[in-house]
This record gives sequence, structure tokens and C-alpha cells, in this order.
Amino acid sequence: MLQIQKEYIVDEAGNPNKVIISLADFRLLEEMLGLDLDENILEELRQARQDRENGLLDAYLDLDAIA
Repeated sequence: MLQIQKEYIVDEAGNPNKVIISLADFRLLEEMLGLDLDENILEELRQARQDRENGLLDAYLDLDAIA
């Protein structure tokens, strides 16, 4: 399970309204969520999804071919 060290920032009433995390944890979250991908990679992923949804199996390589 992912463990993230965090600090809460509270408002005048003591209600938490912001969180501080380390830069390393932030970058890990970005990577896990795909927020670090550039537009070219995102377009390739969109095309792959479309190929998969349309049943275009020839658009994919067999895993044995790349292993």
C-alpha cells in the first residue's frame, strides 16, 4: 500500500483545507495517474483504445514477439 507523508494546513476555524506532501510523493502520484505523459503519448494511448474498441487486433504485437 502506498504511504504518503502529509501535513495538513487548516483555516482559522481549524478545518483542514490544504495538504503538503513531498515533491517525491507528488511526482509518484503524477506518474501513477498518468499526469506526466506528453501529448504524443496521450494520442498514442487514445489510438490504442480506439483500435481495441474496434477489434483491430493487427494493431498490436504479440507479447512473445517483443520478449
